[in-house]
Amino acid sequence: MIIPALDLIDGKVVRLHQGDYGQQRDYGSDPLPRLQDYASQGATVLHLVDLTGAKNPAARQIPLLQTLLNGVDAIVQVGGGIRTRDDVKALLEAGASRVVVGSTAVKEPEEVKKWFSEFGAEAIVLALDVRIDAANRKEVAISGWQEAAGVTLEEVIAWFAPVGLKHVLCTDISRDGTLSGSNVALYREVTARYPDIAFQSSGGIGNIEDIAALRDSGVKGVIVGRALLEGKFTVSEAIACWQNA
Repeated sequence: MIIPALDLIDGKVVRLHQGDYGQQRDYGSDPLPRLQDYASQGATVLHLVDLTGAKNPAARQIPLLQTLLNGVDAIVQVGGGIRTRDDVKALLEAGASRVVVGSTAVKEPEEVKKWFSEFGAEAIVLALDVRIDAANRKEVAISGWQEAAGVTLEEVIAWFAPVGLKHVLCTDISRDGTLSGSNVALYREVTARYPDIAFQSSGGIGNIEDIAALRDSGVKGVIVGRALLEGKFTVSEAIACWQNA
């Protein structure tokens, strides 16, 4: 499925290039109408990233997120600096269907495994951002991509498979925000290796052909952010392309 995404800083819709807060592009202060438009075009899953909360968990935009979550009829997954059980609980109580957990899953896997037990595997998406070297080693990056974690995508999946891992949002960092196309080979490889996990692709979608290229990749969801904001295609066009497999 097509999963439209919005990144939010202080109530504004933004995009960061390669995760760099210093390279921020603003797209207006209208996240709710955008989400409602995406849903009206047929999107059944939406993706929100609270970049204010990612930088400073004490400043998490809970009131805004509640408004957004209550304003659309869709499955909404929310991420951005999820560090504690209380962060997960607060977002689920605000109306999120799923909470996206990134760096903390790598830094504190035993703690995050407890969240799977408490909230259920359906409620948690692991966000694994990878840098791929010439030997095809998929090193996970954490802390807003500033830090190499010293573990691979496969190692992290092995940690969480015993607690029922269901959803993985996998980003090839080199493609994110570039509109240069997805790493289709990566997704083919991981979906074939882990058929019981629903992978979401993220990074690089620039045109409708990039959507078509992912149709036989095995991914269950395609995160689309900047391309929609810049009018490269519409949500309904993307859904029609995806369903035309």
